[in-house]
Amino acid sequence: ANGTKRRIVIDNIHGDIELDATEWEVVNTSTFQRLRSLKQLGMGHLVYPNATHTRFAHSLGVFKIMCRIVERLNNHHAGSSLSADDQSNLRLAALLHDIGHYPYSHLMERVDWVNLTEEIVDGAMQKKKLPAEGAKYPDHETLGRHILENQKDIKDAIGGLERAKVIGELFSRTTATDQQLSKLIHSSLDMDRLDYLLRDSRAAGVPYGEIDLNYILNNIRISPSGVLGVEGKALAAAEHFLLARQFMHRSVYYHKTTYGFEEACRQLLRRMKDSGAFSIHKDGKEVLDRVAGHDLATFNDSYLDMLIQEAAQTSVDETIRQLAICISSRRPPKLIAEVSGLQDRRNPHNSCSSFQEKCKDKLNALANKYDIPLGLFLCGGPKPIKVEERGSLLTPNEARSLLPEEREEIIKVFKSGHDEPVSILDVSDSMISLLSNHTFGIQRLYLVDHGISPAVMTEIQREVRSWVR
Repeated sequence: ANGTKRRIVIDNIHGDIELDATEWEVVNTSTFQRLRSLKQLGMGHLVYPNATHTRFAHSLGVFKIMCRIVERLNNHHAGSSLSADDQSNLRLAALLHDIGHYPYSHLMERVDWVNLTEEIVDGAMQKKKLPAEGAKYPDHETLGRHILENQKDIKDAIGGLERAKVIGELFSRTTATDQQLSKLIHSSLDMDRLDYLLRDSRAAGVPYGEIDLNYILNNIRISPSGVLGVEGKALAAAEHFLLARQFMHRSVYYHKTTYGFEEACRQLLRRMKDSGAFSIHKDGKEVLDRVAGHDLATFNDSYLDMLIQEAAQTSVDETIRQLAICISSRRPPKLIAEVSGLQDRRNPHNSCSSFQEKCKDKLNALANKYDIPLGLFLCGGPKPIKVEERGSLLTPNEARSLLPEEREEIIKVFKSGHDEPVSILDVSDSMISLLSNHTFGIQRLYLVDHGISPAVMTEIQREVRSWVR
């Protein structure tokens, strides 16, 4: 059904990537080609000039890793039970896992969750009600399923609606799909991370994401009951992989300048959506209508760039205009103060939470004192950085109490002499279990630079830094 003709794409991370006729047809749809216009690292290129790589290249990289995994499971594990259909569907699910990303990816996708500075200061974020389910922007996996089922070019290339549904269920890990197969797309040991850590690290020019990909892939194994894990001898490579993710977040993804631009963009998008003054989508139904229509191809980073430019030039709302100018003119928000460090996750009271409380108590008075619109202060920080996103920050007892599908997301390790793998948290000589009760927290306060004199900026910094002494 897939034909015999195969095409080769050359990738700077993985070398030759071979696609069969169906996969090649999928890649050449306009729906998939849209991914060329979505930058993988959002606004990271404003700090790392070469970080302009795209979701298109990343998707091909994830596809290549999946091909290697499928081949290994079939060649080395006769009982892996991967049928020809399973193999093909997994390859396509890897290729298409990011098909539903928004312009600037998570910046736009999560606009409903953004708390404005005013809401943080007056405590409204505790009372804030998210829009009703139909009004919220759907997450990119839900949007991806919608695209596969409604965009004719890609639905036809895949082989019809029923197969499109199967593939969408695989990459969005619905309960309708095989959880062990889906784990290859979404888990702590997933192909997505294995590619983006290497690709983002190379593009940014930093060493922190240089994981031992070959050794990890060569040591993936499937148990008699169908559970995926890594051989015990690859424990160090698996730990390095988990630690690399944390280091990449600290050095690249949450870089102070990148994060400042992205927080300005989040605040801007929320205000634009609330104001109704710009053509940003008002609810989830509008988004779904757009991606099912003929204008999906233009729903890319340029779409958002144009909205930002329009706001910078025409908005009558001073806060919206200054936030837009900050981004369009590449004038990064000024970091006023930062609190960061390792935190014990069992203790909710730490230096970051303390600084956040100080900002809530004192920021309004500070803004009034210097006659600065409160919305030009950007207060907050990324979610605490975990060693393993989906589980390693749990204690072993907590991990065992998770739902079965949640337990499957924690990396498994085959201990010597055992047919079934155990959670990496249960490996006594793993440093991951030692780190499982800690996160790395970051809390920051920025001020959008809108012509404040250096002397006043220094005065504000001095005053704010006195809050954390």
